[in-house]
Amino acid sequence: MIGYVMLGTNDLPRASAFYDALLAEIGAKRLMDFGTSIAWGVSMDKPALAVGIPYDKQSATVGNGVMVALAVNSKDKVDAVY
Repeated sequence: MIGYVMLGTNDLPRASAFYDALLAEIGAKRLMDFGTSIAWGVSMDKPALAVGIPYDKQSATVGNGVMVALAVNSKDKVDAVY
């Protein structure tokens, strides 16, 4: 029952280009763009993945043990993203 998962970035233009291409492989598109963060998903009533500049304006860093699970409906889509 995830609404969205936010990942921090230090380079939003580069991250957004990466996720535009990656998530298109599983049928996701940009649902929201706030200028400092962008969210992708298949619809507003499904979980989304967001990438953004940290709220406190400090550098984004790696979180130990962070995992994001994206639901897809076929092995072919998993293979396409991989």
